[in-house]
Amino acid sequence: MSSPVEIPFQSIVTIDRQNSTPVYLQISRQMINAIQRGVLYTGARLPGTRSLAEILEVHRKTVVAAYNELDAQGWIELRPNKGTFVTQKSPANSANPLPFNADYLIKYPQKAGFAFEESMLLDRPVSVSKAELEFTDGLPDVRLAPMDKLAKAYSSVLRRNNNRKLLSYSHVEGNAFFRAKLADYLNNTRGLHIGKENIITTRGIQMGIYLASMLLLKKGDNVVVGNLSYYVANMIFQQAGANIISVPVDEQGISVEAVRKLCETKRIRMLYITPHHHYPTTVTLSAERRMELLNLSVQYGFIILEDDHDYDFHYNSSPVLPLASADPAGMVVYIGSFCKALAPGLRSGYIVAPQNLITELGKFRRIIDRQGDLMMEQALGELLDEGEIQRHIKKAQKVYHQRRDLLDTLLRTHFDEYLNFKTPPGGLAIWTEWRKDINLMRLSKTCLKQNLHLPQTLLFQTGQLSAMRLGFGNLDEGEIRTAVEILNYSINL
Repeated sequence: MSSPVEIPFQSIVTIDRQNSTPVYLQISRQMINAIQRGVLYTGARLPGTRSLAEILEVHRKTVVAAYNELDAQGWIELRPNKGTFVTQKSPANSANPLPFNADYLIKYPQKAGFAFEESMLLDRPVSVSKAELEFTDGLPDVRLAPMDKLAKAYSSVLRRNNNRKLLSYSHVEGNAFFRAKLADYLNNTRGLHIGKENIITTRGIQMGIYLASMLLLKKGDNVVVGNLSYYVANMIFQQAGANIISVPVDEQGISVEAVRKLCETKRIRMLYITPHHHYPTTVTLSAERRMELLNLSVQYGFIILEDDHDYDFHYNSSPVLPLASADPAGMVVYIGSFCKALAPGLRSGYIVAPQNLITELGKFRRIIDRQGDLMMEQALGELLDEGEIQRHIKKAQKVYHQRRDLLDTLLRTHFDEYLNFKTPPGGLAIWTEWRKDINLMRLSKTCLKQNLHLPQTLLFQTGQLSAMRLGFGNLDEGEIRTAVEILNYSINL
């Protein structure tokens, strides 16, 4: 049996006086750590409270409290007239103690001790910058979000006794009241003919794509996307084991003829489209092509996954209704969200589909997110019922329209010799195609030095294409002017 003098307690226990954790807990937790790792092995005799207090330079009562904590958790035992010992019930293995290393006791391991598959497929080129200005790929301005209205509604929901049931488990499809009001909203704004039974709520567009992919795709399935397409959706499809086949996109949207030719030679399981404003080029899928795609989906039996991420923002005329509004055969799975209408941090999305598919999606949803935030959904449902969200979208639409027009004018004024673009009819971004001799990555780095961030995800440069997707929604008019000035300065260096 070892003498307590032989145990290097000053190395085992490191006390941080700036830490908010009480000192006695710091001592007990680090000693538990030492026991678990075999540094303090089973049967080791510990110093008396007075001796350990002197070693650690703390008050004796602190050590007494630490020992009481260790005793209560079963790590040590007090033997009358003999002393304090690491309990025989300890899981530590005295025959094979780990090599002593003080850092080992207080640091979390940097790498897992077991093998697992790391996915390069899911790597996402997200770059975080401290620059004051940033062009996004089409994010809204969170400063416009109706937080006072939402806070009032949410607070009211929390205070009502009859809403306490929302704090318990409920329907996996989401808050029933919210889904009913959302169905009314979608029927009125998108020409759908649905009820709450046709909706399951999600945490945004990406979760909707993921749930649909996990349920509807299997390894080897063919998914058709536009060239170019939304990179996150592509990653999700590939993670599900699907093969991605791209088809051209022109000024009227995705090529129906290319889809038809594929169907004649391959079995297509799914077509993924962002028809209102194609990502990233912002073109609108024509009404004629929408009907042709619906007919093809029935003829060849493929699913249409319709991602309508920014339907709420259109400036020149009424938006073209989604494919889901003209789908009598049940071939369209419609995905949308309020993340852009309100704010990205308010993760509120939804999937619209036939009831039997919603039921099955609910089973998948239960695994990763039992039911969502029922309280927040209740508040959003009440805001929809009162027309607050509709009024906010109408006001925000005017602001974004002005910002689009300003960026459009500035780009034409300062960059006419460098790029070509068409004014998008809606959405929160402008697709710009630049001269091929311009190195967009170099331009991005130069802009960053001037406090303007151009994320890598906005840059599309190949041998045939040199383009940028410039989101204006998050910038006010003054910020747009400054950002364009920096861009102009950087390109002329």
